Amino acid sequence: MRIRSLPTATGVLVSLLALAAAPAKQFLVICSPGSPGDTAQAQATMDQLAAALAQTAGWSVDSLGAVYYETAAGGSQRLQQPDTSWALVSPAFYYEYARALSLIPRLEAVPASGEETVYSLAARRGALKTPDQLADWEILGGIGFSTGFVRREALGDWGEIPPTARISFSARPLTALRRAAAGEKVAVLLDPEQSAALPTLPFASSLEIVHASRPFPGGILCLVKGRQPETRAESLVAALQKLGSSEAGKAALQAIRVQKFRAVDTGRLPSSAAGASPGSRP
Repeated sequence: MRIRSLPTATGVLVSLLALAAAPAKQFLVICSPGSPGDTAQAQATMDQLAAALAQTAGWSVDSLGAVYYETAAGGSQRLQQPDTSWALVSPAFYYEYARALSLIPRLEAVPASGEETVYSLAARRGALKTPDQLADWEILGGIGFSTGFVRREALGDWGEIPPTARISFSARPLTALRRAAAGEKVAVLLDPEQSAALPTLPFASSLEIVHASRPFPGGILCLVKGRQPETRAESLVAALQKLGSSEAGKAALQAIRVQKFRAVDTGRLPSSAAGASPGSRP
């Protein structure tokens, strides 16, 4: 009896050991406050991306997930969960949360709209010439959740922004631009796609770009320090760089409006971000 039952017991033991050795499902969190859509609307695209990445990395499809958050609060909370090992975030999010969330920058996403991201400040034509005139104005935009990024990065090379200038998050630049065109003390920070659409607005002649920021990456792919063994963490980095080599990968990149991923250019990272150094490893 013992001999006949041995293979069954051994099989159970092997199965348990294999289960223990199998990597638990880990997630890539994408957070881009101000971008269209929400977590539920984006999930089909996230599933498409996760499947293409897992295939490129040679992983089981069930070992990788991806989820999108349209708010900084939602993204930062999800990144605190232990099953999150990677993050693709905007420059403003990186500036605001890199140190607190132990984000190690490894790649930059090249957006479909161009090679880099420049934030442009629009205001009523003739109403704003120098940054000191922003006193008692409201500055609105998708990066407005990070007042430090707006003051020090997006507008820092223009000059000091008066402390009485109010900086607010807005995912609806069109409404804010209408207010600016109507003569309100409102300036609007636009991303490249929004800036490109500005001349098409019926009230565009009442507006002008008064400042353009230095270039930033379209998105920053980060490792969350200590969540995965280095070899596995880096294998996803390698898979992202090769993602465009398959039809499924190309479709996944197109779905998230990214041309490709490439090595991070540290010169384009937010210079005042309180994050870990780019040369760090998890």
